[in-house]
Formats: sequence, structure tokens, C-alpha cells
Amino acid sequence: MTNLTAGKKILVIDDEKHIAEAIKLNLKMLGHEVVVGVNGLEGLNWWKEFSPDLVIVDLMMPEIDGIGVITEIRKRDVKIPILVISAKDQVKEKIRCLSLGVDDYLSKPFDLEEFLLRVNRLLLRSDWSKKESDENEINNSIKSQELENIESFTFGKNTIDFKNLKGSANDLVFDLTLQEIKILKIFIGNPNFPLTREEILEKALGYDRGVTTRTLDNFIVRFRKYFEEDPKNPKYFKSVRSVGYLFDPAQVP
Repeated sequence: MTNLTAGKKILVIDDEKHIAEAIKLNLKMLGHEVVVGVNGLEGLNWWKEFSPDLVIVDLMMPEIDGIGVITEIRKRDVKIPILVISAKDQVKEKIRCLSLGVDDYLSKPFDLEEFLLRVNRLLLRSDWSKKESDENEINNSIKSQELENIESFTFGKNTIDFKNLKGSANDLVFDLTLQEIKILKIFIGNPNFPLTREEILEKALGYDRGVTTRTLDNFIVRFRKYFEEDPKNPKYFKSVRSVGYLFDPAQVP
């Protein structure tokens, strides 16, 4: 089998040691670096320490089950490929995993060649995603420079005055803090694009990636009070389930 993605870091989380070790051996033969977590808790610790390019996870495990692992990973990282391998073959389990952001699902017992092909496909997709991400980083850098020079932004009946740290909605003018301004710039620079809490806090306020904080939620509550006609049914500052938030300016001037 030709391996187009040699040299990747792969995390296998499975309490069936003979299966995990067989997977590890075959992936290492293809040139990958592989670590194994024998339960969900150990797997999450490895995920934080190892920074893998792909996570392969079983569903039925002690400590933390596969669903818990997937949920925790997707809170922090919406892009890393996740492949589920499980003896559970029910359609409802597959749908549940896919709804949580899983990229592929393979039922045990599985054919080794099929498994390796799926792994290779996910790693290739990850490579493409990273290339797009690098391009986006360059574009975001340009956007940031442009946003530094912008004096105001209008969406709906709302206006943000960056120069004077002011906001207005329905002719009501109010003060905005410097932190609020920085976060608003991140949203405006990424319209209609879902952003994680950590991503927003990192870009706007310099928080380290992986910070477990709900600080951003407090900012969102204030933004909705400032700019939404109905804060309980926001149309500009929207929640994105299992990800974070999205800013929808409706009509960008």
C-alpha cells in the first residue's frame, strides 16, 4: 500500500490492548508515530500532550467513554480528524457520533486494508485543511491590519465606533471596553465563520490555546444586550453547538 502521508502523529484510544497494539504496529510500519491510550482518561491526557494529527477512538471504554472523549476534543479542536472504531454497529450510534463531529466510523471487526485506506484518506484531508488554514492565517493577518485602520462598522441598526470606543443601537450610545472592541474586531474580521471560544480569546486577548474558560460567554451576553433587538433570540451573535460562536452581520456595508 502506497502511503502518501508518512510521518504523521496518530493517537489510538482503545481498551482492547490486542487491537490497539495491532493498529499501532501497522501504522508504525507505514512511517507514523503512534501512541496508545488504554482508556478515555489516558487518551485525553495523551491528546493534550502529544498533539496528534489524527485520533482513532473506541466507544466502549472505562474511565471516560468514547463519546466523552469526542465531546471533550471537539470543545477545543473542531478540525482534527476523528475516526471511531467500535463494536457498536447500530445506525443510531453512527448518527450520534457524526452529530458530535466525527469524521468517519468503522465497525469492528474490520478489514485491515480498508482501515488503513480510511486513515490515509483522513490524513490527506487534514493536510489539505492545514494548507487552507495557513492561507487563512495570511488572509487574517491582512484583515487584522485593515481592521486596525477602520474607524467604524455598521450592521443592521448598530454601529461600532472603534476610534472612540463607543457603540450605538437604535440611537442609544454607550461605552465599550478595549477588550470588547478587540473581540468585536475578531468577529467582524471573520463574518459567518464559526469560531471556538479559545480561538477568539487567543486572537483577541492573547489567552493561551487550550484555556478552559467561559469568559467569552460573558462578553457575548453583553454584546447581545447591546446590539440585539431580542437578546434571547440573537440574529447577529449566534451560538454554534459544540463549537462556539458565529457573527452574522446580515449585510456587510
